[in-house]
Amino acid sequence: MSDNQNLLAEQRRALILDEVRRRGGVRVNELTRKLSVSDMTVRRDLDALARQGLVEKVHGGAVPVSEPSAHEPGFEAKSGLELSAKEDIAKAAAEMAAPGSAIALAGGTTAFALAQQLLEVPDLTVVTNSVRVADVFYTAQRAAASGGTGPRAGAATVVLTGGVRTPSDTLVGPVADAAIRSLHFDVLFLGVHGISVEAGLSTPNLAEAETNRHFVRSARRVVVVADHTKWGTVGLSSFATLDQVDVLVTDAGLPAGARAEFAELPPELVVAGEQPEDADI
Repeated sequence: MSDNQNLLAEQRRALILDEVRRRGGVRVNELTRKLSVSDMTVRRDLDALARQGLVEKVHGGAVPVSEPSAHEPGFEAKSGLELSAKEDIAKAAAEMAAPGSAIALAGGTTAFALAQQLLEVPDLTVVTNSVRVADVFYTAQRAAASGGTGPRAGAATVVLTGGVRTPSDTLVGPVADAAIRSLHFDVLFLGVHGISVEAGLSTPNLAEAETNRHFVRSARRVVVVADHTKWGTVGLSSFATLDQVDVLVTDAGLPAGARAEFAELPPELVVAGEQPEDADI
């Protein structure tokens, strides 16, 4: 990491976070040299990362936050994180939804961003267990109706599974599982709490893990939408291996080491928001 004084704050913080996670901790003076920025700039970046709960500040630097594998942050806690990355991922993933297809859209803030992009894809049948995702489509339909135009031509048909609501506003449990088991999807778009070579896809919620297993089994094609911060995170329960994933759509913050690992793995890697000349690792 050198000659980075012109990086945007978000890019710089992604580099800092990668360094913290890779090395298990960094010192301020090391970051000032590597990033070619001032001590004050690094401290502001560390403050911002600490407020997001991504690092823990210690005297002279920062260390990774050790999160219990069963800890499940709520939707609001996650909704403000990695906004530009989620937008890039959503735009890239939306191109994989063919008009007239039947898709499944599981819960999470990246899926929520994707739902907004899918409003322009005609004649979709969308099955979701996310209250937030369903509301994106319902709100669009209400807005069209209030304008006196009635249902928008080609608007999505949305099926919301029942179930027990999680902190992420996702419906899980036997009712959701039964609904999903009876259906078949062209594509599943799946957000995750964590992704790693060893644990595959994981979540801190046991019931959500079971519901996600049914989603994966019912889909012809599985597309995981996950920003770079999910790489290396492991939740309490694994629900799919990486060889069950067809495509991983992530953002340009994915570290070079993770990209090298993915080159040896079955899923296709799509790095959203990255210029072709930046893709070399």
